[in-house]
Amino acid sequence: MNKAIPVILFFFIAVLFYSCGKNKQEQNVQSPGQEVAYSPDKDAEIQQYNLKVKEEQAGNRNPYDTLALISYVLKNNPQGTYLVNFDKTLTFNVPKPAVIYLRQSDGIYILAVIARSKPGERLIEPKNVVGYDQSFINLDSTKLGTAFFYLTLFKGENDTFTKIWETPIPDHGGFNNMAMERWAYNGTPYCKVDFHYARGIGHIDYNYFFINGLTQLPHLLMTYKGIDFQRTIANVNNDKYPDYYEYLYYDLPDRIYAKDSVAFIWDVKDSLYVNTRNHRQTRPY
Repeated sequence: MNKAIPVILFFFIAVLFYSCGKNKQEQNVQSPGQEVAYSPDKDAEIQQYNLKVKEEQAGNRNPYDTLALISYVLKNNPQGTYLVNFDKTLTFNVPKPAVIYLRQSDGIYILAVIARSKPGERLIEPKNVVGYDQSFINLDSTKLGTAFFYLTLFKGENDTFTKIWETPIPDHGGFNNMAMERWAYNGTPYCKVDFHYARGIGHIDYNYFFINGLTQLPHLLMTYKGIDFQRTIANVNNDKYPDYYEYLYYDLPDRIYAKDSVAFIWDVKDSLYVNTRNHRQTRPY
């Protein structure tokens, strides 16, 4: 028994040294990425280099194309701010920037989805905030940095861009796409910004209604749909603001189904959505 003790002790020390060496190797492998994630200056250099490569590979250019907009966003926003891409519809396709070009009588306007890193945390990576799996980031977004999304309207004029307005999108990850729609009730145009919601096997839409025209801050109404939840756009009180129906579901062992719905209408005075059955229950959007 006494002879076995030195052997066991030697084996324990060898395992300890091996583990320490492996951990040190892993730290060395991870350090370059970590260094960039916490270095806005180095990240900016990488973003500018990648943009330069894309500009050199591009064909016909114009002063208001997407590459010009990316350059404007990088130069005129806090470091760690990015123009995000749509989620990939196919495994191998190239994701497109999240922009919508709108030609108006007084010029060209561009709606864009921007993601900005939270100050004091590690910088976000655009790929980590887009896609179905990335919607889980809302549970613990700080490990990969916290992204703040914004819907932004730019105007292209005099060979550059002007920011007309910027409004928050109340989500932190799982961006999917955006599209222009029209409200069936009165034809009011709105921009639907869609996010995946993996926890509920569904999606959330942030609908920005241009009640007073494109150049004025839009009105936000959130809708969603999943296996046991749903909210849909509606016209309840015949005013210019969209309302919605919230559906009530029964979750039984053998089935899930909607049993009832309740209307919420927009209270202009308090800037809140109010439950028509219980006025004490309100929602901001």
